[in-house]
Amino acid sequence: MVFSERKMPGTCWVFLLVLLFAHSCHGFYLPGSYMHTYSTTDSIFAKVNSLTSIETELPFSYYSLPYCKPLSGIKKSAENLGELLMGDQIDNSPYRFRMNVNESLYLCTTNPLNEHEVKLLKQRTRDLYQVNMILDNLPVMRIAKQNGINIQWTGFPVGYTPPNSNDDYIINHLKFKVLVHEYEGSAVKIIGTGEEGMGVISEADKKKASGFEIVGFEVVPCSVKYDPEVMTKLHMYDSISPVNCPLELDKSQIIGEQERISFTYEVEFVKSNIRWPSRWDAYLKMEGARVHWFSILNSLMVITFLAGIVFVIFLRTVRRDLTRYEELDKESQAQINEELSGWKLVVGDVFREPDCPKLLCVMIGDGVQITGMAAVTIVFAALGFMSPASRGMLLTGMIILYLFLGIAAGYVAVHLWRTLKGTSEGWRSVSWLVACFFPGIVFVILTVLNFILWGSKSTGAIPISLYFVLLSLWFCISVPLTLVGGFLGTRAESIQYPVRTNQIPREIPARKCPSWLLVLGAGTLPFGTLFIELFFILSSIWLGRFYYVFGFLLIVLLLLIIVCAEVSVVLTYMHLCVEDWRWWWKAFFASGTIGFMTSFYFVHYLFSSVKID
Repeated sequence: MVFSERKMPGTCWVFLLVLLFAHSCHGFYLPGSYMHTYSTTDSIFAKVNSLTSIETELPFSYYSLPYCKPLSGIKKSAENLGELLMGDQIDNSPYRFRMNVNESLYLCTTNPLNEHEVKLLKQRTRDLYQVNMILDNLPVMRIAKQNGINIQWTGFPVGYTPPNSNDDYIINHLKFKVLVHEYEGSAVKIIGTGEEGMGVISEADKKKASGFEIVGFEVVPCSVKYDPEVMTKLHMYDSISPVNCPLELDKSQIIGEQERISFTYEVEFVKSNIRWPSRWDAYLKMEGARVHWFSILNSLMVITFLAGIVFVIFLRTVRRDLTRYEELDKESQAQINEELSGWKLVVGDVFREPDCPKLLCVMIGDGVQITGMAAVTIVFAALGFMSPASRGMLLTGMIILYLFLGIAAGYVAVHLWRTLKGTSEGWRSVSWLVACFFPGIVFVILTVLNFILWGSKSTGAIPISLYFVLLSLWFCISVPLTLVGGFLGTRAESIQYPVRTNQIPREIPARKCPSWLLVLGAGTLPFGTLFIELFFILSSIWLGRFYYVFGFLLIVLLLLIIVCAEVSVVLTYMHLCVEDWRWWWKAFFASGTIGFMTSFYFVHYLFSSVKID
């Protein structure tokens, strides 16, 4: 087939380029981290992250406890903005593995524990702190049986306290099982954006890429009492005999003063059929799928009910009556006003300027910025571009999106301000308030919490240098873009009201039921749409698990936006029917109530499920 260059449309050229690219490679994958292959006996060092707990939200450094340190010293891994804000502190560790070599090794023996170390170990043990270890970017997984059911946990406990006992025992022996998959280089292009950066494996590198991939990392923690006199004669990485986890407490290592703790580990490599692109499936198993679908169906029922009300209001009542009212002249309007009732009486006041118009514009502008950030982030996460393998990527992406969406916030706020006032005068102050209102509140809360974390010596504390980075991002990116958006808002054509506004405002009759009660009741419907998904999110945060059902979250977000819009419309109509033309703030808080309810539920969940030291 011969194509003429002049007659050939542009879409055909694009199609040919796609075919050529498809012909050049047999597969394409975007997993979230760059694949590593290892040869037999290659050394692999595990990394350790901050100690975390389901009892308290204060993370601590791994080396804040008397653990063995690597021979080369403690070195921190590269951390991005999201990792620092999440309190992650990834360090190197002395745990060394050699590919496909099963061995039992000795690490070190501590000095006699002093009173402070004993108190710290007991406190971390009783607060259920977990040690988080990483091998080839995979968190270590522990499988525990509870009521005959296997439960997967990431990390392993610092220690344990037997029932009906005041003694605490430390975990000092680890049995690792590393699942490996033999990989033969092929014409597969792999693009990754993990903590090691972006990389591509092509056909030319297949010989170099051939080897073994790590597709699983499991651990069985044990507490074993060793003779310190015998163990101190050994050196790090000396071989020892395999150890069976003792069930008797007298053979376990107790935490007490003047005790010397010996740390050992053993590793077993097991070949697996799991392929490298699927190695995160074990961590991302979706639990409670039926509950997610039930939440979505429940939301759809609420939307259908509200949509029916809105349909009746607009198509059968408001639109017809409003058209008839506009066709009348002033004399006819005055004559028909005696027969009118409900919202028809306030048609000349419905677009009157609300109280505190500047604050309303600022809050709506910030709301657009936050909603846009959430929507775009969830879309990218649902498409798989924010893999949990890239730690901190989700939070970093949210911050970057929030900064650049300042232009939308400034535009919406100033455009609404110009519509309410009829002039662009004062748009600079509106833009500045939009740029500083919400971030200012966040910075105040962040500073207060940071002082608490500093006092607790937690890794969750933000260093001073990061404060300057955040301030620089705020005033060098967000504020200028918000001002640019505000300037564009002054150039946009203001919204024209469909009805005339009377010069004298109409008196609002007294009501038996306060308006805030109606607003609060209307806000429960959007919160009901989000409640079940919010429970899963909070449970994932407190239990240290991965939340990765962003497909469901995206659907819930779309349903939430629809419900909020419908609730605002219905509530506004109800207020106008009782001759209350002050609908601006009511409509705003009808949807905004979900924020207060979410915050209340967040605090309730925090204090009912989490212990804060």
